[in-house]
Formats: sequence, C-alpha cells, structure tokens
Amino acid sequence: MSVIEEILGNRILITGIIGWAVAQVLKTVLFAIITRKLDLTRLTGDGGMPSCHSATVTSVAVMTGLQCGFDSPYFAIAAILAIVVMHDAMGVRLETGKQAQVINEMFELLDRLSEESLSMDVKLKELVGHTPMQVVAGGVLGVVVAVCYDHVA
Repeated sequence: MSVIEEILGNRILITGIIGWAVAQVLKTVLFAIITRKLDLTRLTGDGGMPSCHSATVTSVAVMTGLQCGFDSPYFAIAAILAIVVMHDAMGVRLETGKQAQVINEMFELLDRLSEESLSMDVKLKELVGHTPMQVVAGGVLGVVVAVCYDHVA
C-alpha cells in the first residue's frame, strides 16, 4: 500500500480535514449573510462562527473514539488535545484579538491627531479567537461531522 493510499484511508485524519473544511465554508457563508458581502479570505481566516479549530479537534477526537474505543489511550490524547485547543481559542486567542483591535484603534487615533502621517505597515489581525458560543458551535459541528462520516464511509 502506498503512502498516499494510507493517508487517504486514515479516517481520523480525513474526518479532521472535513471538519475544518465544513467549518470554514460555513464561516464564510454566515459572514456573507451577516455582512451582505462575500469575503473569500474567510475561507482560510481565523476567528468567526463556527470555530474551525473546535470543529477540527472535536471531529478528530470523536472519530478516534469511534475507531479506537472511547476507553483507549488514543482517545484520551485526542480529547485532552481538543480541550486545550478549544480553551486556548476562547482564552488567549480571543484576548489577543481584543488587544489587536485596541492597538489598531489607538494607532488610527494617533494618526489623525498627528501633524505627520504615521505609517503602520500592517494592521494587526483582530479575528484570531472565538467566543464561547463559536467554540461550542464548532464542537457540535465536529461531533456531527465525525458521526456522519463514520456512518457514510
């Protein structure tokens, strides 16, 4: 069996990729509905509803449990990893986004007040984390993706 066949046959890996892709597409569609404009950068961007981080790690954890058993050490590792990633998305990453927003606003204010034009090469990314609701939605999506993929494939 070739390496490519082994990778494509890895149901846990494929489930994680599908979870990520479905979350990114949903995020882009929801963003377009809410803002009434299509922003294709949302397909690869961070932040937003639902959390692709949560969908990815949750789908991997659930499929690991379905494949290896929910009492296996593999599921334990995947579940703990999912918890850490989801906690980080709501905590550090969310706060980082809030700080970036404040810094960007301060820079814009200083630029307007300054006699000389200030130059900020790159605006800081503000959408990097998730609200608890976005993380929960991503987690639920990950469970649905894993269960559906397990029944279909």
